[in-house]
Amino acid sequence: MPAKKINPIKRIAISTGGGDAPGLNAVIRAATLSAIKRGWEVYGVLDGFNGLILPEQYPNGGLIPLTRERVRGITHLGGTILGTSNRNNPLKYPVPRPDGTIEEVDRSDEIVRGFGLHHIDALITVGGDGSLAIASVLAKKGLRLISVPKTIDNDLDKTDVTFGFETAVGFATECIDRLHSTAASHGRVMVVEVMGRYAGWIALHAGVAGSADAILIPERPYDIHKVVDKIREREAQGSKFTIVVVAEGATPMGGGVTVLEHEAGRAERLGGIGEKVAAEIHEISGKETRVVVLGHLLRGGSPTAFDRLIALRFGAAAVRGLEEGHEGVMVSLDPPHVKYVPIEEAKGRMKMVPMDSDTILTALDLGISFG
Repeated sequence: MPAKKINPIKRIAISTGGGDAPGLNAVIRAATLSAIKRGWEVYGVLDGFNGLILPEQYPNGGLIPLTRERVRGITHLGGTILGTSNRNNPLKYPVPRPDGTIEEVDRSDEIVRGFGLHHIDALITVGGDGSLAIASVLAKKGLRLISVPKTIDNDLDKTDVTFGFETAVGFATECIDRLHSTAASHGRVMVVEVMGRYAGWIALHAGVAGSADAILIPERPYDIHKVVDKIREREAQGSKFTIVVVAEGATPMGGGVTVLEHEAGRAERLGGIGEKVAAEIHEISGKETRVVVLGHLLRGGSPTAFDRLIALRFGAAAVRGLEEGHEGVMVSLDPPHVKYVPIEEAKGRMKMVPMDSDTILTALDLGISFG
């Protein structure tokens, strides 16, 4: 979207929504310092958009001033100093009815009014696909904003990579490395479940880097018998243990995702695929099988240098974009540059693992099974 001349900015806000990811604090710091350099005031919205929807629940009214002092020394910290939420989607906000059922209400107008009451000229919203959908609605209602893409799953389209992904892959790989020795010592099958609702980027990259023997990803429904064939093939070659990495969104042929729970105002909660795969492997092969669910461990911890740099670049680019007159766009990494892509082109588009990609081909050449 081409930049256009609009009113000068004096005060901006920053919000972080959805699941946390290593690098969020780096975005906050870069955006804050870049804005202060331009003479702007900066405020942080607490807990996603809850600070604006439920200001009465916060002693400070749901917004906090972001100063040089408040963002000092936070680049290396995991999580977000503003708090976040993947519940209470403001477009489908859960409100209890008298009969005990839940009604989903659109509260986006309250967010727009809240920004007006606080004289906020523009918003930098940091989040994944759900946050992009919210940003799209807010932009259409006249809120001047720029989105920063964030997900450890690396499944957002229109950007080469998202921060947090490399940190998650690095930790998952270290865990797989550690499991090799215990699996070999006991002659077991180890099933490692990692995050990845719609795309298998973490499972693929960590699995290949960690020398897994089978990798199950959402892009390719698996046949559990082929996984067992791989286990038996390894035994015939003298290897009594096997490492299987599975993304939480992986599905068997003819089946669906494994869901733990459904809850109003948020996406269904996936989980349990590792246990399911392990039970089926044991039933078919008789092999002793154990499960390790890495889950939220992948979200925590200090971001890698790569993720810090991407996050800092995104935060600074968001402020530059606002200054240049961009709005309704998402910052996007298109190496070696950061560019601006209309949110309408980015939202609702998942970046899936191409089954003909070089990493997949490398895995196949290494003998890794995809079920």
